[in-house]
Amino acid sequence: MGSIDIPLSQRISPAIFYWGTPVVLITTENEDGTFNIAPMSSAWWLGNRCMLGLGAVSQTTINLIRTKQCVLNLASVGMEGAVNALARTTGAKGVLAAAEDTGYLYFKRMNGYKYVPDKFGHSGLTPIPSDLVRPARIAECPAQMEAELKGVYEMMQDAEANGFIALEVKVLQTHVHQNIRMLGHANRIDPDKWQPLIMSFQELYGLAPKKVSPSILANINEEEYRPFSNSVEDVKNVENTQEQTQ
Repeated sequence: MGSIDIPLSQRISPAIFYWGTPVVLITTENEDGTFNIAPMSSAWWLGNRCMLGLGAVSQTTINLIRTKQCVLNLASVGMEGAVNALARTTGAKGVLAAAEDTGYLYFKRMNGYKYVPDKFGHSGLTPIPSDLVRPARIAECPAQMEAELKGVYEMMQDAEANGFIALEVKVLQTHVHQNIRMLGHANRIDPDKWQPLIMSFQELYGLAPKKVSPSILANINEEEYRPFSNSVEDVKNVENTQEQTQ
């Protein structure tokens, strides 16, 4: 057998660990009834739960803890302009005079973030009503998940750089554009059609246009995961309720 040429690894100390995750545009409701949009990529899913890593003083965090509601809108390739328009904005007025002891808010001020009260107008994105929560969905995002807050966990308690928290939200209702649905299936996304916008080390990327290899895991029927997610009956109940109120 031939030997395998393994590249030499070296120790480094990266300042960030954004290895590559989907860009999420989180919509929440401000105290005045308007809606805030925050782009972020520190998110991961397990079943119908999503963990969001956010600064404790961000407007999104404040809104989410107060209202217990949000929408997770997933950006796709082609939405780079809107994401970049939102990237260094904040719905927190306090950024204008943030002092050094305000942690992440001061970081935003020092790095050129500006206060923008109308995120939809600023980004050119379109708000559409949600079914079960108050915050608006983003029409341009191919996937939109209405969610409610279930848990708040303080992070970095062992370090001086605290002020970051993890928020657990439960997905209540999922909306997807027709063009990313899998033909012949009522509740599946076609990964060959879905092109999420990916954040990797602060840069925006898309996925390769096709699978690099078949997956052994894909031999498991997706419906086998149903016990960990939302019931199909939940969707039908919401649709029936909407029909009765129209």
